[in-house]
Amino acid sequence: EVQLVESGGGLVQAGGSLRLSCAASGFSFDGFVLGWFRQAPGKEREGVSCISSSDGSTYYADSVKGRFTISRDNAKNTVYLQMNSLKPEDTSVYYCASYSGYGSSFYCENLYWRGFGSWGQGTQVTVSS
Repeated sequence: EVQLVESGGGLVQAGGSLRLSCAASGFSFDGFVLGWFRQAPGKEREGVSCISSSDGSTYYADSVKGRFTISRDNAKNTVYLQMNSLKPEDTSVYYCASYSGYGSSFYCENLYWRGFGSWGQGTQVTVSS
């Protein structure tokens, strides 16, 4: 069974940091693009960051550039999102997702969440002001 499990969310003050992890089971990360997405109450899901399967290229939403860093460890089947200088507007449920099919490079580069096939259950991040 393919499964993605996020962890590392929590409550943090503005300016603080969190590191999210997403561990996969039931399949190997090799060949998959891996993304982080978020959804706040009443808002549409949005792309945060993605890392390619081939050369490790990374992509970020403008709102998190310079503050968030995505990385992957294929040996551990885990993808990470280091979040620094957190702001109240970063408050959301964060999801990791994976995909390896047609269009994966495009979906990753454009943070197109509808193209991703497998999703975790999400982890809540709350940033207080």
